[in-house]
This record gives sequence, structure tokens and C-alpha cells, in this order.
Amino acid sequence: MSTGKEQLDVDDEFTAVEAEDAEPVVEVAKTNLSKRRTIDNLLEERRLQKQLADYDFDL
Repeated sequence: MSTGKEQLDVDDEFTAVEAEDAEPVVEVAKTNLSKRRTIDNLLEERRLQKQLADYDFDL
């Protein structure tokens, strides 16, 4: 049978691993957000260019 002390040691090991894994996830999220904003900006620019092309200029 296991004692409470052994369970505590196991929990400490998992906590340390989770803390190490948390930092790269934040970097990936920032990178993904940056990529998404870039894509959104390009799509918005394309949409506006299309609106300009469709607009009937009376000059």
C-alpha cells in the first residue's frame, strides 16, 4: 500500500512537469494569434480591394 508521503512526492513531480510545459504553450498561442491577425488583415485588404474594383467611379 502507498502512504500519503509517496503520493505527495508523485504530485510534486507532475506539478513541475506541468509548469515547464505551460511556458511553450503560451509562446505557441502568441504565434498563432499573430498569424491569425495577419491572415485577417490580408483578407480585409482583399475584401476592400474587391469593393474598390466593383465601385463604379463617375469621374
